[in-house]
Amino acid sequence: MNRIDFSPYRRTMVGFDRLFDMIENQGRVNPGDKYPPFNIERRGADAYRITLAVAGFKPADIDITAQANLLVIKGHKPEEAVDGEMLHIGIAQRGFERRFELADYVRVDAADLADGLLVIDLVREVPEAMKPKKIAIGGNTLSVVEGGDSAAA
Repeated sequence: MNRIDFSPYRRTMVGFDRLFDMIENQGRVNPGDKYPPFNIERRGADAYRITLAVAGFKPADIDITAQANLLVIKGHKPEEAVDGEMLHIGIAQRGFERRFELADYVRVDAADLADGLLVIDLVREVPEAMKPKKIAIGGNTLSVVEGGDSAAA
């Protein structure tokens, strides 16, 4: 595994410690577990969608928890009594836990389960207090900069 040295960036970029720690720790986060498969899609400038393939799970079997900068999706399939003898089990019946690190100000907007796909819509909403402002020199006038996404990233 190649190791990337972030120390030059750590010296010049203030407040990005969490980002660098996430990048460095990404390789240690159980790289072999790929269940359930998922897609991440950008739907707009500040809108995202996560789609997980959870065939066989009902809405009651899935728990979605959104915390500060973390989205946790857990699935637990209860044991079901089978009338006959199972000769082959090819549909995954195991539980899962999938974690997604979210950027600042990203919140879950909606979740839906249809046709074996769990769709979670995410929206980034930057508070007014965090948007960039023009400051007049020698004056007290502040005005919000329109279209300034540089502080939101």
